[in-house]
Amino acid sequence: MQAKKRYLALLSAAAGLALLFCLGGVQVPAPSRGRSPARRHPERPWPRFLEPLPSFVPTDPEETEERGAHTSPRLKRDVNSSAYRGRRCRMDSCFDFSACARHGFKVYVYPQQKGEKISESYQKILSSIEGSRFYTSDPSQACLFVLSLDTLDRDQLSPQYVHNLKSKVQGQPLWNNGRNHLIFNLYSGTWPDYAEDLGFDIGQAMLAKASSSTENFRPHFDVSIPLFSKEHRRTGGERGSLRANTVPPFRKYMLVFKGKRYLTGIGSDTRNALYHVHNAEDVVLLTTCKHGKDWQKHKDARCDRDNAEYDKYDYKEMLHNATFCLVPRGRRLGSFRFLEALQAACVPVMLSNGWELPFSEIINWNTAAVIGDERLLLQIPSTVRSIHQDKILALRQQTQFLWEAYFSSVEKIVLTTLEIIQDRVFQHTSRNSLMWNSHPGGLFALPQYSVYLGDFPFYYAQLGLKPSPKFTAVIHAVTPLVSQSQPILKLLAAVAKSHHCAQIIVLWNCDKPLPAKHRWPATSVPVIVIEGENKVMSSRFQPYETIVTDAVLSLDEDTVLSTTEVDFAFTVWQSFPERIVGYPARSHFWDSNKERWGYTSKWTNDYSMVLTGAAIYHRYYHYLYTNYLPASLKSMVDQLANCEDILMNFLVSAVTKLPPIKVTQKKQYKETMMGQSSRASRWADPDHFAQRQTCMNKFASWFGTMPLVHSQMRLDPVLFKDQEAVQPCERLGRAGQGMKGGGSHSSVFHVQHTPIPPRGISPPRQNVANDDDRRNWDASVEAYALQQSCAPTHTRTRPHY
Repeated sequence: MQAKKRYLALLSAAAGLALLFCLGGVQVPAPSRGRSPARRHPERPWPRFLEPLPSFVPTDPEETEERGAHTSPRLKRDVNSSAYRGRRCRMDSCFDFSACARHGFKVYVYPQQKGEKISESYQKILSSIEGSRFYTSDPSQACLFVLSLDTLDRDQLSPQYVHNLKSKVQGQPLWNNGRNHLIFNLYSGTWPDYAEDLGFDIGQAMLAKASSSTENFRPHFDVSIPLFSKEHRRTGGERGSLRANTVPPFRKYMLVFKGKRYLTGIGSDTRNALYHVHNAEDVVLLTTCKHGKDWQKHKDARCDRDNAEYDKYDYKEMLHNATFCLVPRGRRLGSFRFLEALQAACVPVMLSNGWELPFSEIINWNTAAVIGDERLLLQIPSTVRSIHQDKILALRQQTQFLWEAYFSSVEKIVLTTLEIIQDRVFQHTSRNSLMWNSHPGGLFALPQYSVYLGDFPFYYAQLGLKPSPKFTAVIHAVTPLVSQSQPILKLLAAVAKSHHCAQIIVLWNCDKPLPAKHRWPATSVPVIVIEGENKVMSSRFQPYETIVTDAVLSLDEDTVLSTTEVDFAFTVWQSFPERIVGYPARSHFWDSNKERWGYTSKWTNDYSMVLTGAAIYHRYYHYLYTNYLPASLKSMVDQLANCEDILMNFLVSAVTKLPPIKVTQKKQYKETMMGQSSRASRWADPDHFAQRQTCMNKFASWFGTMPLVHSQMRLDPVLFKDQEAVQPCERLGRAGQGMKGGGSHSSVFHVQHTPIPPRGISPPRQNVANDDDRRNWDASVEAYALQQSCAPTHTRTRPHY
């Protein structure tokens, strides 16, 4: 009986297999030896399929054949051979590294020819290159070349199409078959096939192309860029829409889309099927037939109903009130909906099979988008509903980071493209994935500074590291040393007593000769005197190799600080190593009457800058100031001998998206500093103040936005509020008694005002004054610092040069 059952089961299985073979439903792979099983990707929402995509709506067989739906990928590439004769190009076969090795990564832009029209978008690209630190006007020093001929729109039906481009490109004397050239393109091909043919032979040139297909994309040679509109800002760009980390992160709509419905041709299949999952409640997928001159000729039975539904909804309202935004392909693989969704903190649901996603070489899109399959459209609503709210919040946060780091302006798109190519050229100093995919992003984490993440202030928490426990004081000296009672000598003595001080660097920017060694006081730490380069203001932010600590205490020669104040500021900075922490604060405001940014030095609760005359920050910002900022801004600072502190605040706020941190000084600080300062006349000079107003607007123009962030947070050592005339050593005894007995002196940090939550995408840092354990620990640190300042001095040394 058992044998009979097994026989019937075997016979049924054989019959089923035979039927499947007849219908072509099973493919038996050829046997292979030594092949390891395919790696699994459990986090991928949909599986990848290798067979051609089935259509959602019936199509004419003749039309399908004409469009080459059954053509193999290899034959499709051969059809485009005119554009991709160098389709096998890679960096090692089609790129000359010798020029880059001689002169570094420099980019040359061809001079614009008379009579040649350039679109607004392409002019933004060229201007971004010419304004970058990569630009060179000397072609003999160039590593990379960019045509001035507009190659963005290669659709023959477009008014922006440049005719006779083939002969114009071949006639360029530096063309060299496209070797070491980079070509930018947003639109390629035309009706009806929209092939990726640019209309001329690109030779060995690299393509920075939107809507790149995985079939024609040359990995680690081409760069896939996003499709952006002509309204896309050249610099700065709009901020992301995620202003706070709202939990739960769900919005009014779960999934939305609003766009054209193509009735025929490429891109029509997916969009014509969206009505199957539209429920007009939490899934709102709207399409319209009203586009093109002859749309009524192809009008179907659903057009009127779809058009009426389409007009009921406002697109921006939907976009900013949706958790997920569908990004289906259009005529081409890319879509404007992609950047719109990123900016609105709406998680993109990619529905464009075969699209090489923008900057896929460096960006891990699984952390910011849901990558779907066009054939599994009906599964999308249930799939996005199954994503946990914690994951949704993480996806939304990453969309904001990526938007602001790489996509918010044409300049960032262009610079990201150039940085990717530079990393290929100099692989030994290329960025790793963490640099590209975490704050502040690859544009601000320069690998030329270091390839070790622990040398940057942004990755301490992720690596479980802490900054070094010492600082280097850099004192900017501009007046001659004529008296032993000058403020700089008192400042040297106070800073040198700090237990956290490793060394003191005096930057001599004075026109007078260097003072003799015996004129400097003996200190317990080394004092190194360096003559400033060209005696300009920017030299105070040079990345001197002498600075060996993570922290830099930047000081003006006339700054009045006690040892305890220095220690307190450094203790605060150790908790916020990516920010500027210091004493004198300033603010900015928008003057609506003059329609420009204003600068104020009024002592108020609100501030957005901490001046570098008495501030601590990470030494990496010296490197970034010197190598990232353009020469034009630094030249302006040097010519005015002013505004270098404002420019440093602009830079740090642009990197961190956070305000600096103000620590409170003694009440007499302002009066003392203004009374003794050799620069008192400068602060009272109206021209000096007007210069700083001009600087504010010049800097904001270059950054393309106002990066400064307002704050009302102040960290205040309670011990400084004691009105009794007690010495630091006497305070130490009182602090110790307070800690043991639970007295009032056990609290070191005091928050004077409620902080304004930062506008960044990361959760705000916990207020240190709200944690009793942290507060007591900080009290111990402060008491220890006081003890060290009262301790006997160690062996003293003279300064060396």
